[in-house]
Amino acid sequence: MNTQANFAPTASIASRRNPVATKSSTQLLCWSIQRELWEYRSIYIAPLVVAAIYLFGYWLSLIWLPPQGVRENLIPSMRDITPLDAAHRLVPLAMPYAHAGMLTTFVAVLVAIFYSLDALYGERRDRSILFWKSLPVSDLITVLSKASIPLVILPLVVFAITVVVQLAMRLSSMAVLSLGSSGGAAILWRQLPLFEMQIVLLYGLVVMALWLAPIYAWLILVSGSARRAPFLWAVLPAVAIAVFEKIAFGTAHFGWLIQNRLFGFSAAAFDLTDKNGVPVDPHFIPINCLAPGRFLANPGLWLGLLVAALFLAAAVRIRRYRAPL
Repeated sequence: MNTQANFAPTASIASRRNPVATKSSTQLLCWSIQRELWEYRSIYIAPLVVAAIYLFGYWLSLIWLPPQGVRENLIPSMRDITPLDAAHRLVPLAMPYAHAGMLTTFVAVLVAIFYSLDALYGERRDRSILFWKSLPVSDLITVLSKASIPLVILPLVVFAITVVVQLAMRLSSMAVLSLGSSGGAAILWRQLPLFEMQIVLLYGLVVMALWLAPIYAWLILVSGSARRAPFLWAVLPAVAIAVFEKIAFGTAHFGWLIQNRLFGFSAAAFDLTDKNGVPVDPHFIPINCLAPGRFLANPGLWLGLLVAALFLAAAVRIRRYRAPL
């Protein structure tokens, strides 16, 4: 009885001194992700800056027109778009909006690559790993929080930024076009399915994250094991294997595998031809070109996710025993 009475205050004092110890695994994971966003602000600053520059340039292109051009032109020329039928207007109207999403996505992929290379290497380089290991946060939660940045957080950041930029582009374009009498604002409002484009963008971001998961996991693994120059340790093994295969067997299967893992998501998740077999312009991909069933049935997807899980498991074990640099 006395033992229980004495133990309760002690446990209560310990929990007050170390509130992290009382948190669940989900709370610890969310806290670790917040810590990553706090430490690596380029995760959201870089896409924001690029999107802001693109939007500013788009606004300049709208206002940097003579009065006659304001009445008759949109970027691209509304004078050229108006005589076209509805089917041929879609791609020219959607092009600047698609470029905004493509540019932000490209920058986010670069951020994801460099973040993954520095995810575990950085804390060993500045010896902050000693502090983080003193907290009751397991190596598994730490590695999962770092893997969630390129796989979950960055796609969400890109989608949110792109939606805001596209809405700003549409409203500003309609405001400029409404000054004229060519009916350009009505054409832009009726014939540009912006919501459909955003659904396709979200689907594409999810597809890219899942397809590139083994690449990001490999970079995180190298980040946790390399003593210096993690970029070289991440790239040189693949180059060495490809060169060895070419010299020894005269084939390029490994190189094709890497190329397919980097760029093959579009062929796996989209049906980029219409019913007549004509290629679809990537600036506007209709919803009926999405192929989620075929993507989920692709063995390469699940094999890649399995390899990613193995890489992350190895990264957890390496971080457990890795000392600061």
